[in-house]
Amino acid sequence: MSKKGEIKGRNVSRLGNKYRLVIMNDDTYEEVTSFKLSRMSVYIALSTLFVLLVTITVATVVFTPLRYYIPGYGDLKQRREFIKLKMRTDSLERTIIARDQFLNNMKQVINGDFTGKVDTTMLKVPKVDNSTY
Repeated sequence: MSKKGEIKGRNVSRLGNKYRLVIMNDDTYEEVTSFKLSRMSVYIALSTLFVLLVTITVATVVFTPLRYYIPGYGDLKQRREFIKLKMRTDSLERTIIARDQFLNNMKQVINGDFTGKVDTTMLKVPKVDNSTY
């Protein structure tokens, strides 16, 4: 149990250790710049850079026209137009089906092959008095 505590304490204490990053000119071995870093500062810098990149990417997609290239995302105007066109095509499809059914029935009646329900109600046509003409 004490070994695990020592390992955790050692790793945590290593986060605060200071390191020096030196950038030197390869030809003259002249020191160009040097940085004093710790593991914690490197983790924080990389985490901040990651969060900034994600934020910039999301903002670019959300606030520019790039969002229209995302599948399933569209303009409200386009969505309304799509729904209107969908309703219109459904209506046209129903009209075509009804017309085809009517034409098929008419062909059957003309050929004498009609097997559907026949309307047997009698119409009472009033007599026209032709004597006045």
